[in-house]
Formats: sequence, C-alpha cells, structure tokens
Amino acid sequence: MATSFTPTRAVGLGATGSLVRRTLSLIPGLLLLTVVGYGGKVIEQSIAAYTKGHHITFPNIEYVLWAIVIGLLIANTVGVPRVFQAGVATYEFWLKAGIVLLGSRFLLGDVLHLGGISLLLVAIALSLSLGFMHLLGRIFKLKPKLTSLLAIGSAICGVSAIIAAKPAIGADDEDTSYAIAAILALGAISLFTFPLIGHSLHLSDKAYGLWAGLAVDNTAEATAAGALYSDAAGKVAVLAKTSRNALIGFIVLAYAIYWSSRGEAQAIGNKAAFLWRKFPKFVLGFLLISLLATAGFFTKPQLLSVANLSRWAFLLTFAGVGLRTNLRELGKQGWRPFAVGAIGEVFIALVTLGLVFGADRYLHL
Repeated sequence: MATSFTPTRAVGLGATGSLVRRTLSLIPGLLLLTVVGYGGKVIEQSIAAYTKGHHITFPNIEYVLWAIVIGLLIANTVGVPRVFQAGVATYEFWLKAGIVLLGSRFLLGDVLHLGGISLLLVAIALSLSLGFMHLLGRIFKLKPKLTSLLAIGSAICGVSAIIAAKPAIGADDEDTSYAIAAILALGAISLFTFPLIGHSLHLSDKAYGLWAGLAVDNTAEATAAGALYSDAAGKVAVLAKTSRNALIGFIVLAYAIYWSSRGEAQAIGNKAAFLWRKFPKFVLGFLLISLLATAGFFTKPQLLSVANLSRWAFLLTFAGVGLRTNLRELGKQGWRPFAVGAIGEVFIALVTLGLVFGADRYLHL
C-alpha cells in the first residue's frame, strides 16, 4: 500500500519543494526593495528635520523620488546581482496591490467625482496618443508592429500594455524590447519634469493629478509623479490612470483584430474571453475596496491600517522602478523608437496640459 502512494507523495513533495524554492528566491530582492524604499523615506525625513531645525527654506522632496534615485544609482553603477532580480521583479505586483489597497481611501463618490469632463479628457488623450504615434511611426519609417506597440504603450499603461499586446498582435521580441525601452526612459524623465512644470504653473492638486494620470504612460511613474506633487494629486493621478488602464482589453482587442485580418496575427475566437484575459483585474479590486469603504465595512483604525499597507506597497514599487531602469541598455535600443516616443510624449503632455489647464480655469474641475 505504501508503494502505491509513493508517486503521488513524491509529486506533491516535488511541487511543494519547488514552491518553497521560488518563494525563497524572492527574499533577497524583496529585502533590497525594502532597504531602498525605506532609505528614500529616511532621506526625506532627515532633510526635512535638518532644514526645519536650521530654519532653511527647502522644497520637500518626497520619498518617492529618493527611492527611485537610490534604485537608479544602484542599477547603473554596481548593478543588481542575479540573486536579487527575482524579488525586484515583483515591484509590479506591489504596484497593483498598492492601488487595490488605495481604494480604501476613496469613497465611490470620490471615484465618481472624477467627473464627466475628466473622463472626456481621458478619451481625447487616448485618441490623440494613438493617432499621433501612428503618424510619427510612418514619418520615421518604423516597422508597423513597433509603431503599434508604441501607440498602445503611450495611450494605455506603458509596459503592461505592450506586454499584453505582444502576443495578441504577433510582435517579435526585438520590437517589444525597443518599445519598452522607449516607454521606460520617457517615464523616468517625466518624474523630474512634471512636478516642476505643475508648480511653475500653480496647478491645483486635481488639475495636476489629472494631467499626470493622462500624460504619463507607466502606472508606477504616473502614481509617483502625482505623489511627488501632493497626496491629493497622487489620488487623482491614480483615478485618471486607472480609467486609462481599464480600456486596455478593448484597445488590444482592436489591434489584434486588425493584425489578424491582415494574416499577421492569430485569429481571435471568443472576444469576451479575450477581453477578460486582458482586463487589469486590479481595477476591479480597487473598486471593490472602495465599495466596501463606502458601505462602512471598515472601522477608522482598519482604514488607517489599509492605507498604511498601501503606502508600504508603493514604497517597494518605487524602489523597483529605479532598480529595474538600466540606462546603458536603453542607450543600445537605437534612436528612432526613442525619438518617436519622445516627440509623441511631449506632444501629448503639452496637449493634455492645455486641455486640463483650460478645463480647470473655465469649467472648474
């Protein structure tokens, strides 16, 4: 009888052992994310305490930027050893977890408060981004599928959208890496430029947050760019960016159908199943937590605890953004995809800034 159960037990032990090994492999990278993220927090608090104690006027630079800068310095000097890479790669999971938990700080009324005007601006920005990227792709003579990836990445949610679109449109690895490199480089630049522009124009928290959510591609960078301005702006940036993210399935489906009709991608069978596979499930999690908070499911201490967990998740996220950005690799990708991305991003940033500025001034966002 013992021998009849041996294979099953061996398979079970093998699966358990594999899971344990995978889990243990994440620990070094998770510790590095924690150290880098917390290091950013320590730097922020230390500078704030020093300047306050010595009566020095100095702008508050939030831990978000310090965590990213520390990560960038490590990644582009000593590098990130292989033992850390699996854990560092989890930063996208922490981003999604942070956004879901952030729902505790939004009552459904706050979500709806984004308003019809803001949602209209989301639709306008998406359409302009798609159209202008394709125009630039033709002007710079990029490969059509590379242009499609750049357009999808800039219109929806950066790297996540590109990865979702790659198998759907049959893009090759080289085109995908080019598109991801361009989007990552431009996302990093936005972290330093957007807050400066917002402060110079004296944008309100809502206007700036909406602009960051509309114009910055990657969800991590959009969240960080909003948080660098103010907590309120960060919340609006997450809402606007989440609205864009929710459209990923529809946009990728449209591109998949187009390339399939040309015989250059696999045919789409069940469109509803395709949409569900591509839809970002963390959006539903965000809405669920927001609904529970609205219904009074959480006590005030619980809401505070969930909000703190969200901040810790973002701490790991922003550390990962810096650690995963290799500037040397970005430079190897060639100038044309970057030029298309840069021109397109500047165009969209300026147009959406004008739209948001006008809407805030005349329609009172």
